[in-house]
Amino acid sequence: MKTYTAKASEIQREWRVIDADGATLGRLASQVATLLRGKHRAMFTPSLDTGDPVIIVNAAKIKVTGNKLKDKMYVRHSGYPGGFRAENLERLLARRPEEVIRRAVRGMLPQNRLGDQMLRKLHVYAGSEHPHAAQKPQKLGTETQALKEATR
Repeated sequence: MKTYTAKASEIQREWRVIDADGATLGRLASQVATLLRGKHRAMFTPSLDTGDPVIIVNAAKIKVTGNKLKDKMYVRHSGYPGGFRAENLERLLARRPEEVIRRAVRGMLPQNRLGDQMLRKLHVYAGSEHPHAAQKPQKLGTETQALKEATR
C-alpha cells in the first residue's frame, strides 16, 4: 500500500466565512486553524498548504471565559532598553479586535514558512462586512452558533 501525497495542482480551495459573534476565542481559533491547514480534507499533507482561505466577520464580538479580559497579556519588546510593551486582552480587543483573533490562530499554526503562508489566507474584519463577495465564500457556523440555533 502506498502513501498518498497531494500535489499543488490538485488542491481546490473553497473560501469560507465564519461569524465570530458570540464565539469563544480559543474554540474559534482552533476551528479556523484546522481549515487553514487543510486538516478537514481527506488529502491533507503536512508538508503542503492544502487549506482553504477563511474570512472572519464580527471579530469585535468574540467572547472569552473567566478573567482573561483583565489577566491575559500580550507582550513584545523592541530590542532597545526600555522597549518592553505589555497590553491586556481587554485593551487590545477595544483597539484592534482583528489582531486578537489573528494572534490566537497564529499560535495554532506551524511556526515556520508554511505557517506564514497559511496565515496569509486568513482575513479578519471587526464588522459584519467584508470585500470578498466575488470569491463566493461558503457560510460556516461555529459550534456556539449551532447550539444557539438548536435551542431556539
